[in-house]
Amino acid sequence: MSFRLGLTGGVGMGKSTAAGMFRDLGHPVWDADAAVHRLYAPGGRAVAPVAAAFPGVLGPDGSIDRAALREKLAVRPEGFRRLEAIVHPLVAEDRAAFISTHADAPIVVLDIPLLFEGGMQAQMDGVAVVSAPPEVQRARVLARPGMTEANFQMILSRQMPDAEKRKRADWVIPSDTLEGARAAIVDICNLIMAGKAHA
Repeated sequence: MSFRLGLTGGVGMGKSTAAGMFRDLGHPVWDADAAVHRLYAPGGRAVAPVAAAFPGVLGPDGSIDRAALREKLAVRPEGFRRLEAIVHPLVAEDRAAFISTHADAPIVVLDIPLLFEGGMQAQMDGVAVVSAPPEVQRARVLARPGMTEANFQMILSRQMPDAEKRKRADWVIPSDTLEGARAAIVDICNLIMAGKAHA
């Protein structure tokens, strides 16, 4: 039975980089965002129900146009609940299939941006949060193509504050330097493999 390690962190905290480091160490990583991309892609299982619930978000290639969906949700944030009711069960199925496929792996990393917000910590054997100082986070996010201050604030408003995530996590991975992040990740994996997960 694999140790299910939840990996989370706010926008711009370096979670994708940390996930890559776990992969480099040979641990399978399930990515919640990638699962949603698959569900929204042409032929994806979320396409028909999301397109029906939010008219005008179906792209010409048969995928969900995420930019159009974001615009609708920015105008009517109450739509988030409807969207989650459609997408979350499909994402949960995808995650369960991944865990089953990698049942022999000592550690399975589950990369879930809204892990605490969605109450997912109870399904994990341990949680690591990726964290960086607020000014580093802000600079990273605003450097992204098309990102605006308003978008950044909307994303932050839907995420638990970093300090609260750090308090709830079993481990904190500092991401202001690659070396610090890598060292923390190696330590976490060594503790889990040695059976001292919550030491």
